[in-house]
Amino acid sequence: MDKQRSWIVASVVLLLFAAVTLLLLTVHVDEIQEPPQYTYGIVLDAGSSHTTVYVYRWPADKQNGTGVVTQHSECKVKGGGISSYAGQQGAAGRSLEACLYRAMVDIPQARHHLTPVYLGATAGMRLLNISSPEKSMQVLQEVAATIKSFPFKFQTVKILSGKEEGAYGWVTVNYLLENFIKYGFVGRWLNSGRQTVGALDLGGASTQITFVSKEKIEDLENSMTLRLYGQDYSLYTHSYLCYGQNEVLRRLLAHLLTTQDITGIVHHPCYPSDHRETLNLQQVFESPCITSQRPAVSNTETSAIVQGTGNYQHCLGNISEIFSFQNCLFSQCSFDGVFQPNTSGSFMAFSAFFFTHSFMKKSTGIYISTPDHLRQAAQSVCNMTFVKMSKDFPEQKSYLKDYCAVTVYIQVLMLRGYRFDDQSLTRVSFQNKAGDSSLGWSLGYMLSMSSMLPEESVNLRRALHPGAWISLLLLIALLISTTLIFIILQVCQKKSNV
Repeated sequence: MDKQRSWIVASVVLLLFAAVTLLLLTVHVDEIQEPPQYTYGIVLDAGSSHTTVYVYRWPADKQNGTGVVTQHSECKVKGGGISSYAGQQGAAGRSLEACLYRAMVDIPQARHHLTPVYLGATAGMRLLNISSPEKSMQVLQEVAATIKSFPFKFQTVKILSGKEEGAYGWVTVNYLLENFIKYGFVGRWLNSGRQTVGALDLGGASTQITFVSKEKIEDLENSMTLRLYGQDYSLYTHSYLCYGQNEVLRRLLAHLLTTQDITGIVHHPCYPSDHRETLNLQQVFESPCITSQRPAVSNTETSAIVQGTGNYQHCLGNISEIFSFQNCLFSQCSFDGVFQPNTSGSFMAFSAFFFTHSFMKKSTGIYISTPDHLRQAAQSVCNMTFVKMSKDFPEQKSYLKDYCAVTVYIQVLMLRGYRFDDQSLTRVSFQNKAGDSSLGWSLGYMLSMSSMLPEESVNLRRALHPGAWISLLLLIALLISTTLIFIILQVCQKKSNV
């Protein structure tokens, strides 16, 4: 009788297990996306004065065709820009190696062979390409060979046009301000619906202005269309080669040297009155930006003594002569005959704009929000002595002699060139970073390139609804409990029979 009862119970348990198995086969399951892996990308920003290696990353499944990119790491290459190594065999490539090794550490090894690498050279290489195309090509070939020796996915080494540099800087600014997309409360990225802001970039050899304009762009050379996150943006953009900070300082020196007697003391109205230095003329006149100012006959090995006078008005007059505000063939121009519509909306100024603005604010205590404030700050900087500036800002000693000239240059550029006024200048903010990301063209370039990279397929997992999962757990728990109770009863019964 006991044996018969045991077979009956065992049969019932097996039937229940079979029923649970059938339920598992018929219960509806959903396909759940696994969190996407990250795709990485490397951009080398080869500027005129230095190179920076940026590592970016974004979810492999992207967002409306464009990666939601964040800056993963940043490495500043020691030494000058790659153009400074022209004529030095292999030096430009070797300068990049330390930061590329750092990128190998920052990116998971399994993703190395999938990581695209781009090098974009800006105005420094544009100038070298003008003065010596052979040396320019040699530098590009050397840095390309170095990048290809690393286990990444080499894409391109190129000299960016001024238009590209300006447009990608604009993309960076607006992306970091979440003017394209923002992370919504629903847990996904949404179109922000915000107005974009213009971008002002001041580098070593060029300066760029880029913004969305509702006015007609009369010169198509200054027009560019970008597609990001499913939307098209039509931009006005222009890059002024030879109007970067370093080249303007060089052009100012050349102007002073060619209008004064270099056998005596050359007076520099933008240098502090207590600053004197000896210049090698070859270093002044070697740039392609100085072609029109280079003396027909000059002993480039000769040195000249330059004495500062700290005269704001004379400094303003000399820097204004670098610009040309005549000969406009369009309805309106900025300078040098370049068409520019009226500025509109807000702007963000970065790179040398930010550093110079920061110095003006710290050294003068003037908060710059109007043209008058900018003029007052520039004049105050020009009235400072080198001794006082060295005492207040010892960490910037190598830059102090040039701050007067740069502040006056920014004054002329923004007020006369770009025509910012009492209303529009208040909408210009000066920043170097937004969040943890640096401002510049490289992030915008990576965003644009990410839209051309194929998406990776998303891994799927099959999953039950929570209700079905709980019901099955209860059934299995009931079966296990029933089995345990049956075993315990059998053991107790055998003991009692003994």
